[in-house]
Parts: sequence; structure tokens; C-alpha cells
Amino acid sequence: MLLKYKFSVALGEITRIDNRWYVTHAGLLQLASRRQCRGITTFLQERLCDPAASRWVFRAVVYKGPKSKGFVGYGDADPSNVSFLVQGAELRIAETRAVNRALRKAYGIGLCSVEELGALSGSPRPSTTPTPPDEAYSANGGGNSSGNGQPRLRDQLCLLIRQYNLDPNLVKAYAADFCGTEALSGASRELVESFISHLSSAAKENRDALVCKLNSYAQPVEASS
Repeated sequence: MLLKYKFSVALGEITRIDNRWYVTHAGLLQLASRRQCRGITTFLQERLCDPAASRWVFRAVVYKGPKSKGFVGYGDADPSNVSFLVQGAELRIAETRAVNRALRKAYGIGLCSVEELGALSGSPRPSTTPTPPDEAYSANGGGNSSGNGQPRLRDQLCLLIRQYNLDPNLVKAYAADFCGTEALSGASRELVESFISHLSSAAKENRDALVCKLNSYAQPVEASS
């Protein structure tokens, strides 16, 4: 899969979770660009939606070439099948899922996409994670299960780091600053949850801007004498 479609792990185009590979929305869009995709259209399926319940359904059509009849994919999202980190953005998640499914059909990709996963409850989890931003904050509740089927805070943070290819040390520094503590271990569970939600939104909206923000926490390199 990596060789056939030239997906890059380093660029976050494909990721491994719970010993399984998943393609990402970014990876699918990059593939479409490399294959000179003609266009993608999306349509809100209003009759299937329930705005009061935050339930949305989209239909996406991918056109591989000027004579393509289109490859159709559907995506739905509601509070029951999205992570609490992105609750409130169900409409956008539904559209992304529809586009992902249409792209996977168009290019014959059997891998599920990360965005199509449900609430990431319990499983799947990253099979191997980068250096934890700060294992010590588990003493404040960060390492415990939330008790409602959601993964631990550390797992959530590590998943974001892997998914968006972020520097774990810079994320740790940013988190401490965001929480107003010298180290992440001094932050309450509520503050850590707030940071994770903020990081997820920032990464989805503009990863490049987030990376620039993280780089501001890099320690200056002292010139050798």
C-alpha cells in the first residue's frame, strides 16, 4: 500500500493504530492530487439529516477524469459516532467521511480512513506511540480511563501527535504553557482535556499554523565555542 500509492507516514498520510493501517483524509487528497483528480462535489442529504440532534449525512462524488461518471460515497456523523474532541463539528466530519469513501472507491483503496473511525472508544489505540508528552500527568487523572468508554488522555494526545506528525516535546511545552503550569504534570485533568480539544481543532483547521506555533517553543541551540 505504501509503495503502490506512495503514502507517506512522515507526512501523516497513513497511520498505524492498534496494529492496523489507516489512510488519512490528507493522504487521500494528496493521492487525488497526484492522480490529477478532475473534481470532487458534495451534497447535503437534507432528508436524512436531523439538525436538532446534530446528525448530518453527505453524498460525495469523485470525478477521476473529464469523462468520469463519478464515484459516489456517503458519510454520516452524529454525537454517538464521533470523538468528544470534535463534537459540535459533526457536519464537517460527515462531509469528510463522504469524501474519503468516494476517494477510496475511486482509487481502489481498501483501507479504512482515520476519519471514518467512530468515537475511538476503547479500541483502536495506537499500537506504538511516540514518547508520551508527559507520563507524570497521569497522577492527576491523565492516565486513567475517563469511565465512559473514552481512551485515556495520554492516548488521545499521542494519537493526535501521530496523526498530524507533531513533535511530542514541543507539544509538551505548548501544553504546559496553555495550562499555565511549569510542567504538564501540574495541570488538572480538566485543563489537559481543554488543551487536547484545542490542539485537535488547531491541527484540523490549519496544521501549518500549528506547527509554527509549536516551533516557537523550541529551545534555541547554543553556538559551540
